[in-house]
Amino acid sequence: MRGARIKVDAVEGEAVYHCMSRTVNGEMLFDDVAKEILRKQLRQVAEYCGVQIVTYALMSNHFHVLLRVPQKTAVSDHELLRRYAVLYPKPTKYQVARVEALAGKLKDAEDKDAQEWRERQLALMGDVSQFMKLVKQRFSVWYNRSHNRYGTLWAERFKSVLVEGCSRVSAAIAAYIDLNAVRAGLVSDPKDYRFCGYAEAVAGNLASREGLNFVLGTKTWKSGQGAYRQMLFGRGSGPQAKGRELSPEKFKQVMKDKGELPLTAVLRCRVRYFSDGAVLGSRAFVQEHLQHYQQLSGRRKRTEPRPLPEIESLGDVTTLRGLRKAAFG
Repeated sequence: MRGARIKVDAVEGEAVYHCMSRTVNGEMLFDDVAKEILRKQLRQVAEYCGVQIVTYALMSNHFHVLLRVPQKTAVSDHELLRRYAVLYPKPTKYQVARVEALAGKLKDAEDKDAQEWRERQLALMGDVSQFMKLVKQRFSVWYNRSHNRYGTLWAERFKSVLVEGCSRVSAAIAAYIDLNAVRAGLVSDPKDYRFCGYAEAVAGNLASREGLNFVLGTKTWKSGQGAYRQMLFGRGSGPQAKGRELSPEKFKQVMKDKGELPLTAVLRCRVRYFSDGAVLGSRAFVQEHLQHYQQLSGRRKRTEPRPLPEIESLGDVTTLRGLRKAAFG
């Protein structure tokens, strides 16, 4: 049986999630055109759902997105119609007629048809699962039609990790996501890979800059970009970080010695805790959500947050879920 997905009730407060989904059999299906369509759909669905993309990375056989789901607030009928228009920028004649009719009916609080439509739209908003479902469904429809293909496109349900928001941990995961193309050997600098949030931010995209400002805790891109680039490359933002790798053998030795890991080296490895750890943050943060998870899943009380090796500049980081595979790849 699948384990319960750990989510924060958006009515109670906001949450940050690292989500990832992979193509069926890990096939390299996405060319630049497909990545561009997926990028646009991510933005469209995020605006419709009322969530914020902090950063993202689109690869040939998978994608990552760091998503901020704000606390739920009331959504006016005018805003519902606006968001619907964002999701369907080129509506069919039926959709146009439908929306025009609904615009009039929504003024009547007792109209059953309008109320049902309103409830259906609101059910898709402010939820990480609905966001990912919409993105994957809409992209699958486009991809299969464009490539004369049918059947499933995605390998599995998406992975998600609940991350402590606006912290050094969430900033590190943002950097980890933006460095995907560097780890894959496609570029030496993430600013040169157009399908990631950092490259968009460097190019001047306001939405990408606002997303990274959130995890960095800065008000402007100018004040935060230097610190973020140092997180990506290490001190000096120079080429000395190239080729710095942390082998599985070295990682095991560091764990055994209870030593500290340099962040710039960690971010250039595949860190499975970042995609499989379920919850990531301070011990108090993980403990809080562990208790909620135990209530949902019936897991034994003896389950405890698991400390990660100390990562330079991040302090004590813990995760909810232990890993059966090697932590670093």
